[in-house]
Amino acid sequence: MGSLIGLVIVFAFFSVFGGASFLTSGGAASWLNVASELGIIALPIGLLMIAGHLDLSIGSVIPASSMMIAIVSGHYGAPIIVGILAALCLGLVVGFINGLLVIRTRVPSFVVTLATLFAVAGLTLGLSVILAGSTSVALKSGPVAKLLLGQFVGGKFQVTLFWWIAFIVIVGFILNFSRYGNWILAMGGDQISARNAGIPTERLTIALFTGSGLCAAFVGLSQAILYNSAQVAAGQSFIFNSIIAVVIGGVLLTGGYGSVVGIVLGTLTFSVVNQGIFYTGFDANWASLIIGVLLLAAVLMNNTFRTMALTYAPRAKKGTRS
Repeated sequence: MGSLIGLVIVFAFFSVFGGASFLTSGGAASWLNVASELGIIALPIGLLMIAGHLDLSIGSVIPASSMMIAIVSGHYGAPIIVGILAALCLGLVVGFINGLLVIRTRVPSFVVTLATLFAVAGLTLGLSVILAGSTSVALKSGPVAKLLLGQFVGGKFQVTLFWWIAFIVIVGFILNFSRYGNWILAMGGDQISARNAGIPTERLTIALFTGSGLCAAFVGLSQAILYNSAQVAAGQSFIFNSIIAVVIGGVLLTGGYGSVVGIVLGTLTFSVVNQGIFYTGFDANWASLIIGVLLLAAVLMNNTFRTMALTYAPRAKKGTRS
């Protein structure tokens, strides 16, 4: 409820101060396109945070997967499907390594993924120069790949918007209608108790990190196909933007609480603020201030609604005995 109220307030604000352009299809496309890419990242990050973990390595997996498909299918001329599979495998491997290191070393995931963030960034930069001789590689994908992963529908809306909807359905089913959703919530509440209850916490941790790496790789390769090129310096903004969107959506940083609907609303709210500022005529430098205030207000509002829900007790009907 707090996330929904925040989205309504933000949208109303920019509808008034953003002028008619903000309400046009082009205006909607500007923030929906941002939301689609961010949303695909935010969904697995949200699951990880519900389970009590963080993944910072996505900031390097995104450009690494972009360079992977560009080098494999652009520089060396392999079929585009080979480049796509190579990029996805890269994300799976990095996610698997993150999960394995977390459960084997017992080091907090923040530290582990911070280390892999820099490690993957260094490998991407070094290997790109060695293999392609450049930090920017062109990519020419076929019509099918362009249609499925790098097309603008109606000339405005990225096709990743439809992929985001598909990811929402999948993650929503996992969290709300499968035993894995209960396991994720239980592990975020108390990992030791969850393990004692028979939940395979180690396998679940690896699966969640692997899913995060896969989604980051998907966004990276779709960007390369969309823009017909890849660069090693990209994707860093997704690290904190995804965390901000998830927190705005009501997911607790301490784990054990969150919803897919909240994550979607948080992603939309962040995207509206991020793009809406350009329609107002205000100095774009104020966008960071607005996002910071919005983040704090969202956390306070979500905590308020959560407390009200937990302490609510229905009034006894008149004439009934206590």
